[in-house]
Amino acid sequence: MLFLQISKHTIESCPMHNEKVRKISIDAANKMDKLMKKYRIKVVGSWTSMPDHTNISVYDAPSMEALLKCSMEPEIMAWMSYNMTETKPIMTLDDTMKLLK
Repeated sequence: MLFLQISKHTIESCPMHNEKVRKISIDAANKMDKLMKKYRIKVVGSWTSMPDHTNISVYDAPSMEALLKCSMEPEIMAWMSYNMTETKPIMTLDDTMKLLK
């Protein structure tokens, strides 16, 4: 299943300007591969809009439960403490068209 995750942080909690948050971000990034393997999650893509303080990621995960369990890991919880995040199940256009037919 594909999931879209949109995360936003405030200017004050931007890792570019906040040393404490920068450390949390780097720690989470360094553990990400291990956690993704643990929960069988693949990163399809990840992008950052610096002016908007927004991160956008697409994950291929076995379930929403897998994403939730991963998000409860200490490093991810620390990262989420300064981000407002929403996660939505998404489909490819091909899958949508199959449902419409």
